[in-house]
Amino acid sequence: MQAKQRVLIIDDEKTNLKILSDILRDEVEVILAKDGAQGIRKARELAPDLILLDVVMAGMSGFDVITKLKHDAITSAIPVIFITSLGDVSHEERGLLLGACDYIQKPFHAAIVLARIQLHLQLARQRLMLERLANIDPLTEVANRRRHEEVLASEWRVAMRNHSEISLVMVDIDNFKHYNDRYGHAAGDRVLQQVAQQLSAQLKRPRDLVARYGGEEFIILLPENSQAGSMEIMENCRTAIENLGLEQVGGEDGQRVTISIGGITCRPGLKDKASDALKMADDMLYLAKHQGKNRVIWFEHEQGESRHGDATSNGLVG
Repeated sequence: MQAKQRVLIIDDEKTNLKILSDILRDEVEVILAKDGAQGIRKARELAPDLILLDVVMAGMSGFDVITKLKHDAITSAIPVIFITSLGDVSHEERGLLLGACDYIQKPFHAAIVLARIQLHLQLARQRLMLERLANIDPLTEVANRRRHEEVLASEWRVAMRNHSEISLVMVDIDNFKHYNDRYGHAAGDRVLQQVAQQLSAQLKRPRDLVARYGGEEFIILLPENSQAGSMEIMENCRTAIENLGLEQVGGEDGQRVTISIGGITCRPGLKDKASDALKMADDMLYLAKHQGKNRVIWFEHEQGESRHGDATSNGLVG
């Protein structure tokens, strides 16, 4: 059963809140805010699909509220419909220029209110569907490279601003070309899907991200996580893939499909670039491949120098 869409109503008149709530309650999940400040807070916290915003309110006007909403990355994409008794064309023009998608005039006509809201909710659903298609790898259903680059840029800025740690990880399926050659591309696709599913299952926090980087390679982003914590997660990933028990090519000794992992944990400074950290994670992946595969190798900063830590199937080594 599909969850109801959420509509946030921001109005300082209790009567208006009740009328609109009564019109909408059977169609959507209604969230009420009694003033602009509360509305902005609820928009950030609850991520509604649509906002109904009164133009004339005591303190912070609807124009002030929409300006703040559209300048905040978290709320900027939420469509806003102004509700107003103002008949001045200049006010309507101002609202549309500030980013409103429509106007609803007072006094309310229930059928018109409902029709307009249903239209904009349908547009919101279609927009989200298009965004999802643009950001998801169609085979594995994890994020694609484009989405990863967007999230990395955002999380890198957050880490710089908060002086927090961030881990970047490169993952590659061992001997995947040989697997494809022996079992065929359909079987190879199923392996990619299973690996993506297992990697996703180990990421427990909402901001952690796994993306398909290309071919048999995945990239994982772990914001605000220490090196020890990140290595533990990746060791869990490595073990989960090995435990799938998928037969590897030439596996006379019962060798299974495995992954190699390279990672780096850093605390970005103003002069640091995410691309440099990604290059270092990729270098660690290269080392993991050439040191026997099926292992985790991490880059560390120690007394101004780098050293390698690795986690093999025998456990973590600092």
